[in-house]
Amino acid sequence: MNVHFGAIETRDDPLVLGTDPIPARYYYDPEWYELERKAIFMRTWLNVGHVCELPETGSFVRREIEFARASLLLVRGKDGTIRAMHNACTHRGTQLTDEECGKRPTFSCPYHMWTFGTDGALLSAPDFERFDTTKEACALRQVAVDVCGGLIFINFDPQQSLREYLGPMAEMLEQLPVARATTFHEYVYELDANWKMDYDNFQENYHLRFIHPRSGGAGVWPGNPFGYPSHFSLNGRHRTQTIWADPDAEIQPTMLDVYKRSARRLAADGILDHPLGREYIALFPNLFLFCSPGSHFLHTVFPLGPEKARGVIRLYWIGEDETASTRYAREFAMAQIRDIHSEDVGVVQAGQRGISSGALEYLHFQEKEILCRHLIKVCEEEVEAYIKANGA
Repeated sequence: MNVHFGAIETRDDPLVLGTDPIPARYYYDPEWYELERKAIFMRTWLNVGHVCELPETGSFVRREIEFARASLLLVRGKDGTIRAMHNACTHRGTQLTDEECGKRPTFSCPYHMWTFGTDGALLSAPDFERFDTTKEACALRQVAVDVCGGLIFINFDPQQSLREYLGPMAEMLEQLPVARATTFHEYVYELDANWKMDYDNFQENYHLRFIHPRSGGAGVWPGNPFGYPSHFSLNGRHRTQTIWADPDAEIQPTMLDVYKRSARRLAADGILDHPLGREYIALFPNLFLFCSPGSHFLHTVFPLGPEKARGVIRLYWIGEDETASTRYAREFAMAQIRDIHSEDVGVVQAGQRGISSGALEYLHFQEKEILCRHLIKVCEEEVEAYIKANGA
């Protein structure tokens, strides 16, 4: 059967993508990584932040995008528009700032003091009359940027608009509490593993009872000993799964205390009893969201090389820490996420070492690991389309 995986839409059909083994080289081969970099990451909408980071005119954040060898400035201009501009002076390329974030009316190059506005326009340059060019031609180079559900996305070479790319997932994002978030906690990590090796770990629950016994099995109960999802859906390039919950499960005393202390704030956030509160939403290629009761969790995985990745984990919140109980609940949620993730790091890197050894020609996914298989199939399709279009 000839299936166009990037366009497929289906629900709860575990065999729709077939059962073939997956080439192991996808997880370590430098040539395949370079194809993914060009075909996917240089042409795909990628989440790099949230509008709450840019609350006022002149607010900016700097983002290092290693796979593109780019340093970008996300800036809110005087017109309220958010722009993504290369952090590179158009005179001789000097980076304008090494600050991670801040607020500025202008950006001046430290080398020769060329000065740019928050919209990227060149405002002034010493002795500019001696240059055989115009200020308009010397504006900061920009990257496509758009916002959906409060999330800021960039694209180095857009093939379609963000909303076209997201399809029905756009409406889903706009329903989530993250669309109204005003603050967040962040945890950034790097590990020696291919970006898909890292991402796949969070797309399947098969490992929960073995890797996460210390954290209570993270959703494993006798009625579902492997914590398998109750439903899944494939939506074009993207996918979702519904996390199974035991209706008779007892909440651990510490967690129950957290919920009692923070129930009012979490209810105000719209997180408790949210209709999407058990949905794991995976947006191609590298972002997933989980709106669990108690926190709103986003995880983005960026490739740093064939066998190296960076993850950015964020918990988004609505409103400030108005009480000590709210602060306690939020800090506890972040600590719990870090504790659970610490149990994953070693086994993910061990898997990478095993695959990179060349001992395996293929990997095998079972039917409950269909989200992992879907990611691979869409990657294959994107690479094939790129090769066909560019003769690479």
